[in-house]
Amino acid sequence: MDISVVIPVMNEEGSLKILYSRLKEVLAGLGKSYEIIFVDDGSTDGSFKILESIAKQTEEVRVISFRTNFGQTAALSAGFKYAGGDIIITLDADLQNDPEDIPKLLRKMDEGYDVVSGWRRERHDPLLTRRIPSFFANKIISRITGVRLHDYGCTLKAYRREVVENIDLYGEMHRFIPALAKWVGASIGEVVVKHAPRKYGKSKYGLSRIIAVILDLVTVRFLMSYSTKPIQIFGLLGLISGGIGFVIGVCLVVQRQFFGVALSSRPMLLLAVLLMFVGTQFVSMGLLGEMQVRTYHESQNKPIYVVKKIVGER
Repeated sequence: MDISVVIPVMNEEGSLKILYSRLKEVLAGLGKSYEIIFVDDGSTDGSFKILESIAKQTEEVRVISFRTNFGQTAALSAGFKYAGGDIIITLDADLQNDPEDIPKLLRKMDEGYDVVSGWRRERHDPLLTRRIPSFFANKIISRITGVRLHDYGCTLKAYRREVVENIDLYGEMHRFIPALAKWVGASIGEVVVKHAPRKYGKSKYGLSRIIAVILDLVTVRFLMSYSTKPIQIFGLLGLISGGIGFVIGVCLVVQRQFFGVALSSRPMLLLAVLLMFVGTQFVSMGLLGEMQVRTYHESQNKPIYVVKKIVGER
């Protein structure tokens, strides 16, 4: 199988037949073997019946139906698991992503990239609730992860199979897949894609997702930098906290011994003790994290590296 197209679906009955028709035309023109995997994320309208009908008419279509709504991250993760293509392409089911941009992504991958992300340079979304928050979110994510992309939120992306096989997704981390892919050594590219106004259904996203994005960004940053060496971050925080507390304590002792300053009413004494105690706690957390990491990798025989290619293996 050359190409797998993974499409999360949540209450998109109005757009599915049109999407399939356009998608089939584009994929047939590529001259490659392909499959289309629709992941029904607990739709409550007629989406699953439409998908089931399409799947019965063609062998290229597969439908995965969730018992309830688990979110886009879970839908993409399931799609990755069941996809058989060497290249996996993801896009939304609401017709805002244009299937005709798929050849553009594939041409970019032919240049040697492992992941190609779409950039909706001209977006047709509400300014205050979607475009402005997205602009600042993309800037922050690019700065923190070190992977410079203009549009992390664009679902239209292409991945090499071996890249997504080494990425485990949880929470709302689907938008951070390029950053996680960079963590396992993938090369990341970006192309400008079209974006159409929504004609069917309702958007599933709003300002409420900002908190989830921020928390997941902290997790991604930690995974990229310290997932196999937690002692380095917790130990550093512990040494800083304990060191400041120790310096304050020494200053207070000097004041008491040489200048006769009473310490009983000094809040700095309590601060010094607190900082040293917190420092000890941080170091302890780092050591516990180290033991957890070793247990995780050794019990599952999970390597701490990813092999891209072996030449001359016998």
